[in-house]
Amino acid sequence: MTKSSSPKPLAAHSPLSATMQQSARQQRFDLPRILFSLMFITIMIITCFWVVQPFILGFAWASMVVIATWPLMLKMQNLLWGKRALAVTSMTLLLCLLFVMPISILVSMVMDNTSAIVSWASGQEKLTPPRMEWLTSLPFVGDRMFSSWHSLLQSGGSGVFAKVQPYIGQTATWLLSQAAHIGRFLMHCGLMLIFSALLYYKGEAVAQGVRHFALRLGRERGDAAVILAAQSIRAVALGVVVTAIVQSVLGGIGLAISGIPYPTLLTVVMFLFCLAQLGPLLVLIPAIIWLYWSGDTTWGTILLVWSCVVGTLDNVIRPMLIRMGADLPMLLILCGVIGGLLAFGMIGLFIGPVVLAVSYRLLSAWMKETPLPEIIADALPSPNDRPTHSQ
Repeated sequence: MTKSSSPKPLAAHSPLSATMQQSARQQRFDLPRILFSLMFITIMIITCFWVVQPFILGFAWASMVVIATWPLMLKMQNLLWGKRALAVTSMTLLLCLLFVMPISILVSMVMDNTSAIVSWASGQEKLTPPRMEWLTSLPFVGDRMFSSWHSLLQSGGSGVFAKVQPYIGQTATWLLSQAAHIGRFLMHCGLMLIFSALLYYKGEAVAQGVRHFALRLGRERGDAAVILAAQSIRAVALGVVVTAIVQSVLGGIGLAISGIPYPTLLTVVMFLFCLAQLGPLLVLIPAIIWLYWSGDTTWGTILLVWSCVVGTLDNVIRPMLIRMGADLPMLLILCGVIGGLLAFGMIGLFIGPVVLAVSYRLLSAWMKETPLPEIIADALPSPNDRPTHSQ
């Protein structure tokens, strides 16, 4: 039997092989196909962004709140017999109590009292400054302060009050004009509550999806970036929000005990000032002045001492809480709060520092992957070891 001849292999440079290679090369580097694909993807991204744009800030806020309070939600779930639905309901009510109720009280009080302040400030009635004879009872400087105040009255102190009075009306009018922005802030608060409830209920699945996407995008570095972002968000929430709550609550207690009117409204204002890193003294100092002005020197002195304690409390609490989550510089937090407030409005108080903190942590982690310049400099030869050129 003769062996069957095997089929001859196709020549490497046959016309058919060259045509197939050219067709594969054209499919691989088909420029119009690539351009149309990029254009379609860009159009889809822009369209999706256009659709979800009204919900971006609310969802971002809810994500930060859920990440910061996730351990608290797990503890509450353990206390409620392991029922996730009860824990989600309790956390949503707690968020409503902390965020929506204070802003609603502030808006309602501003709307109720602005018209009266504007009519008073624009009226013909002028303020008559008091004589403040109680200044003479102060030791060492009392007589001098009373003589200075009396000289101011003799030289036209009522004229100073007359000049200040219109600005009070302008300030109240500006607050009234900001009602639309506060209404938008309340809308974002409502969206935050809805998204927070959904994220609480499906937190593990959402976290798994985010980490899966980050792992697909940047492999191990992407997953580490997500973890760093969560730590930064928790650090900012602990350092900024918790400190603001503690200072405003303690300041409100001092206002209520000393007999200052509208302590609830002033507590809400103090909370907003503390979030903006302005401190509670912007509310407490005028209250102290009002107490001394009205002649109640005892409670004025007590509130003065209490204000000194409350005003310096953030220097102890805030660095400690921030370092519990991440070691972040205070200048970064301050710039984030002020910049976020100017860029996004009141909701920027929460978004601004978180964005800067996350960016700072990611940049620091990326830079730490390279040795320091001193280590690189030690590996280089010194100038004395370099060969010299002969003359």
